[in-house]
Amino acid sequence: MSLTRRTLLKASAASALVGGIAAPHVARAQAAEFSYKYANNLPVTHPMNVRANEMVEAIKKETNGRVEIKVFPSSQLGGDTDMLSQLRSGGIEFFTLSPLILSTLVPNASISGIGFAFPDYAAVWKAMDGELGAYVRGQIAKSGIVALDKIWDNGFRQITTSTKPIQTAADLKGLKIRVPVSPLWTSMFKAFDSAPASLNFSEVYTALQTGAVDAQENPLAIISTAKLYEVQKYCSLTNHMWDGFWFLANRRAFERLPEDLRAIVVKNVNAAGVKERADVVELNATLRKELAEKGLAFNEPKVDSFRDQLRKAGFYAEWKGKYGDEAWATLEKYTGPLS
Repeated sequence: MSLTRRTLLKASAASALVGGIAAPHVARAQAAEFSYKYANNLPVTHPMNVRANEMVEAIKKETNGRVEIKVFPSSQLGGDTDMLSQLRSGGIEFFTLSPLILSTLVPNASISGIGFAFPDYAAVWKAMDGELGAYVRGQIAKSGIVALDKIWDNGFRQITTSTKPIQTAADLKGLKIRVPVSPLWTSMFKAFDSAPASLNFSEVYTALQTGAVDAQENPLAIISTAKLYEVQKYCSLTNHMWDGFWFLANRRAFERLPEDLRAIVVKNVNAAGVKERADVVELNATLRKELAEKGLAFNEPKVDSFRDQLRKAGFYAEWKGKYGDEAWATLEKYTGPLS
């Protein structure tokens, strides 16, 4: 399926299950045996929600209506930290979350987001579908949450600002930048001598609009679908971190599903995740031009000064110590030496 911005908008508009706005003319012969909620923080037009709506329809069909999953996009059920609490308590059954934010509960989950670790997607998927992903899922399992096998893509993250383009690490000094609620993000931007402010994604647009912060960092797909270009002037293609979304399940709800139904859910969630990965890559290929036409000025900084600053500030050495030798060795198996 070829996804452009236009087809994304059409697909999302046609989705039958988005939060509480299921099409009123669709009648159910009987109530589902298992009725679950899936929440995320992304706009309905993002590939995640387009594929999620396909996924829940496939699950409903293949389980003969026994499993019904309703999708709640755009932080409808709360901010990331709120929804993580709801997932743990069983208030929601499924949730997609960045491993870097998940690290507030599972510290070593954030290892895939180390600054300037992965050079490209080939390295990312080799690691996350391999030993590094398996290691992180094992860590998540210890918290009573199930992480499904295929991590979904958020993308390589870029820095946008309202004040100036970022050309070198020195340009980050003193910059008031929003970062997600995650120790790794805060640590990295402090290593750059920035002034990071931890905010949930639902607060980002307003914080930029009011000038509470001057900058933020996100993949192009989110910059576009969340319309952050309306409140930012510059986009520096730093590719400073790769970020994804673990598809998480409340363990009790997950294990309540009979084995045959659970297999159907897992198969369709993982398949949707792989499709979403391809969608994000394809979408990013067109977004630079579209965002430039909407007024966002792009530049491509060289990464050497950023890596040098992180090493000089002791960022890599600090996080190697926090994650431990086993985790760090697993990471460097895919990235090469970092510290």
